[in-house]
This record gives sequence, structure tokens and C-alpha cells, in this order.
Amino acid sequence: MLNWTPTADHAPIYFAKAKGWYTEAGIDLGIEAGKGSALSAQRVGSGGANLGIADLPTAIQAVGKGADLKAIMVIYANSPQGFYWLKSSGIGGPKDFAGRKIGNPPGDAARLMWPAFAKKTGIDPAAVNFVNLSPQAKVGALKSKSVDIISDFYNEHDLKVKEFGDDLGFVAWRNIGVNVYGNSLVVNGAYLKANPERVKKFVAVTQRAYAACVKDFAPCLEALTATVSGLSPDNQRDQWERIKQLMRDDTTTKVALGAFDGARVKSDYDLVKEMIGIEKAYEPATLFTNDYLDKATRMAP
Repeated sequence: MLNWTPTADHAPIYFAKAKGWYTEAGIDLGIEAGKGSALSAQRVGSGGANLGIADLPTAIQAVGKGADLKAIMVIYANSPQGFYWLKSSGIGGPKDFAGRKIGNPPGDAARLMWPAFAKKTGIDPAAVNFVNLSPQAKVGALKSKSVDIISDFYNEHDLKVKEFGDDLGFVAWRNIGVNVYGNSLVVNGAYLKANPERVKKFVAVTQRAYAACVKDFAPCLEALTATVSGLSPDNQRDQWERIKQLMRDDTTTKVALGAFDGARVKSDYDLVKEMIGIEKAYEPATLFTNDYLDKATRMAP
């Protein structure tokens, strides 16, 4: 189960499926569109899906609520989260968010992690109003000024630059000190125990696919658009260029593509615990493993 509707960051999975790589590994893969990390973490944690993609802080909180899942590969080694606004609205930066409306979907990870962002920037978390929007409605809502600010992944940055030009204001969460792990591949715990070799093959194929798309995105884009209608190829190419930046850090380039750093996972856990709360505390080291990764596949420096 994906975290959202399919876009460029999911293209490697569609590419590997189209090439028959999963089938060759003995995996009959079905791909289901998602409606937010909270839902995908819940579905995987309850066994409704064997594997899924979820924002890691969302998965951290889900495990605290009893979800049976484990993170086995990070896709976004850097946080993709960002806030966008129009400079003409009088907002000069996060300090001016108080009293404003932020538009995003109710299942959005940015809404979950808002208290952490607010604390880092010295804002009262209760000083803003959240407005429910579908992902497709964000840009229109900002343009019509029915909201003052929208949250969105860095993937879509170029689209907003084209739409709003010099009037666009932007802040990346990772640049203000909230660089939590983003989208990660998670697996149901019971499924992992019963099928360790299948999961290992799935991860190896997925790593291989992401590495192939980093080298040449054209066939990956073709596989994505052949399956998913309504996508602009130019927009997806722009997205992928941003996604490659989010995938790259010292661990993914030196240990393995998709590898987690234990210290960072603990830091993310501590942040979620402090800012949002975790229903039932647990040892953060049990949340993830790098054991199913092919260490020979690394992110390009």
C-alpha cells in the first residue's frame, strides 16, 4: 500500500513490476494507492497489507498504538516536508504563521508533526487553524486565498515555482532543524517473521529499482505513466530530480541505498515522544532493521 496516489517517488516500484523483477523473485505484487501515511501504517500494522510506505514519524506513533510493523528501507533520508505561502499575503516566514490557515489533508504527516515544527520556530502550536484539503486542491486553495499556507512535499516544488513565481514563499523543515526520516518501506511484523526470505528479495528488487531510476529515469517514468493516468511527464521528471536529493545522505551512499542510521531513528523517536506523545513507549531500535537490505546497492553520491 502506497502512502498517497502514485507519483514519481513510486515510479521505481512500477518500473520493477513492469520489468518482471518482482515476478522473477517469486513475488506476486499488487499495488494499492494510499490516503496518507497514517492509513498505510495502520493497514500494514494490522495485517491488512503485507508491506507499505509510510512517513517514519507516523510509523513511530502507530507502533506506540499497537501496530505490528517494522521499517526495512528508507526512501526519503531527508524530510520532504515544506510549507508554502504567498509573500503578498504579508507572511515573511514561519514567525508570521500565527493566526493563519494551513491547508492540508487530515491524514497528512505535516499535521501530525506540526508541534515539532512549531516548537523549533517559536510558535504556539495552537496558534494556527488547519483546513482539510485534498492534495490536488492545495495549489488552487493557496491561489484563491482560501488558505494562507499549504504543506507539501519538496517533490512538487517546481510546480509551485511555475505557478506563483517570485511571490512564492517556502521553508523546508529540514532547513530549520526538523529533518526527520520521511517515506519508508514498512512490513507487517507477523508477515516478516513468516516470510523473511521473501521480504529480503522484495527489498533487494526495490533497492535495485530505485538505483536504476537514479541512473536513468526515462524507463521508470514510462512504466509509471503507462499504469497511472493523468500525470504530467514534465512534472514527474521535475519531481524525480528533487526526490534524488531527498534520498541521499551519508548512510544511503556509504552503507546501502535505503539504510537507516540508528542514532537518527532514536532522535526521531524522541522528537515524536516529546512533541506528540507515544501511547506505549518502546525501544526505538526495535522499530527498524537494515538486515534485509542488499549492502551492495548504494545511493549514487
